[in-house]
Amino acid sequence: MRPVIPYVTAALLFGLGVFGVLRRRNAVLVLMAVELMLNAVNLILVTADTTVRAQLPHSGQVFALFVIVLAAAEIGVGLAIVLQLYRLRASVAVDDVPLSEPPAQPAARTGDEVPR
Repeated sequence: MRPVIPYVTAALLFGLGVFGVLRRRNAVLVLMAVELMLNAVNLILVTADTTVRAQLPHSGQVFALFVIVLAAAEIGVGLAIVLQLYRLRASVAVDDVPLSEPPAQPAARTGDEVPR
């Protein structure tokens, strides 16, 4: 097998994922683009494992399995955050997400307090 074909395919998949992360406004599509990038990394790991003889056999496949587990956890947490964002804002646009908390409002004064 020629290793050039999977490497080029993985580079194209990763580039498409980066483009999706940078250009999309919808949080679900951004998560899909991140998954595309992780799949490109898996393709690189498996291809490198089959073409390069290392000290540890099947190490690329083991790393690919770890990346798959990481991707599953990322999707679980990411979708939970996106669903909560949709419940609060009725939109999943990434541009509308506040990155910091609003400043706290001062407590209302009651008439019982003595001013200093």
